[in-house]
Amino acid sequence: MSTNIDQTRPISFPAAEFFQNPYPFYEQLRSIHPIYQGTLLKYSGWYVTGYEEAIAILKDTRFKNRTPLPQTSKQYEKLKTIQNNMMLFKNQPDHRRLRSLINNVFTTRMVEKLRPSIQETVNDLLQQLQNRKSMDVISDFAFPLASTIIANILGVPKEDRLRFREWAVALIQTIDFTRSRKALDSGNNITMILSDYFKELIQKRKQNPEKDLISLLIKEEQEGNRLSDEELLATCILLVIAGHETTVNLISNSILALLKSRDQMLKLQENPSLIEDAIEEFLRYESPTQMTARVASEDIEIHDVNIKKGDQVYILLGAANRDPNKFTHAHLLDITRNPNPHLAFGYGTHFCLGAPLARLEAQIAIATFLQKVDNPHLATARLPWRKLMGFRSLNELVITLN
Repeated sequence: MSTNIDQTRPISFPAAEFFQNPYPFYEQLRSIHPIYQGTLLKYSGWYVTGYEEAIAILKDTRFKNRTPLPQTSKQYEKLKTIQNNMMLFKNQPDHRRLRSLINNVFTTRMVEKLRPSIQETVNDLLQQLQNRKSMDVISDFAFPLASTIIANILGVPKEDRLRFREWAVALIQTIDFTRSRKALDSGNNITMILSDYFKELIQKRKQNPEKDLISLLIKEEQEGNRLSDEELLATCILLVIAGHETTVNLISNSILALLKSRDQMLKLQENPSLIEDAIEEFLRYESPTQMTARVASEDIEIHDVNIKKGDQVYILLGAANRDPNKFTHAHLLDITRNPNPHLAFGYGTHFCLGAPLARLEAQIAIATFLQKVDNPHLATARLPWRKLMGFRSLNELVITLN
C-alpha cells in the first residue's frame, strides 16, 4: 500500500444516518484508506476499516489497551478506578495473570454445563409470550435470558436481576464516543452502587461459599493466586456489563437480520443444523461490538503506514467484518458462509473471554425462537438504534406475531 495516498482527507460524520446504518460511512472511510487518520466526534486518531490491517494491529503487542477515561482526569474517580482494574483494559503481564485466573473457573466445560438451564429459560420466556399479538425481543426475551444466566453464574439473587439492565446500559455509555458529562456522572454514581452491592455479596460468599463464579474466584484469591479485592470487584462489574450487552445485542441483531432476510430465515427453519454457522454470520453481519481501541506504545509502521508513539488507534470491527477484500458479497447475509473468520469477538490475547457463553445462548435462543414463534414480522420499518458508535444495539425490537 502506498504511503502517498491521502489518509487525512477531511470527512464529515453523518450522525443521523450513521446510527441507523453505519456501513456506508465505513465504506467511505475505507475508500480513502483502510487506516484513515482523522477526527470523529472530537476523537483524533487512526480509524481502521480494513480486515487485514485490523488483524495486524490486534495481534501486535506494541499497540496497548488503555482505559476510556484519561488517567489525568480528576473527575469520575470511582468509575476510573474500576476501569483500571478491569481485565478488559489491562496490558501484559497483568492481563495474562487475570485472564488465566478467570479462565480457571470460567471454562468451556462450565459453559456447556449451562446448556440445560439456558434451554429451560428460553422455553419459559417463549411460553409466557404465547397468545400475545406482539413482543419486544429485547425486554421480553433477550434481556431476561442474558440477565438470568449471568446472574446464575455470578450468584446474584433473583430479586436483584432487573436492576442489571439499567446498570449495564448506563455503564456502556461511559466507554462510547458519544458519552456526555451526564452519562459519565451517571456511570460514576452507578459504579458506586454496583461496588457497594458486590462488596456485600463478596463478603457473604467469603463467609458462606456457594458454587457460583464469585465463590470460585474468592477461592482462587484465597489460595494466593494474586487476584486482589479490587480486581475481583472490577471483574464482577465487567461481567455484569459484558454478560448483558454482548448477548442481548447478538440475539436481537440476529432476529432482526432474519426478519429482513426471509429467505435466510426459511433456510434456517428448514435446516436447524445450520445454527452454529448462522450465529457466526450474525456476528459478522451486525457485530454487537463495533469498535475497540488501542494506543501505540512506540513509533510503529503497519501496512506501510507510520503511526507515532501515543497515537490513538480505533479498530472498527463492524467495518473489518464487511471488508469486501476478505468476505465475498460482504454486505449480504449468508448463514452458510464458511469459513467465516470474523473479528466480532476481537483477536489475539484480548479475544473475548465470554464468547463461548454468548454463542451458546444465541444458538439456543435463535433456534428455539424459530421453532416456537409463528410468522414474526417487524412492527415498524424505522428502528430505534441506540446512539452508540462502539456498539450495534437497539433500544427495542418490537415484532408482531401470528
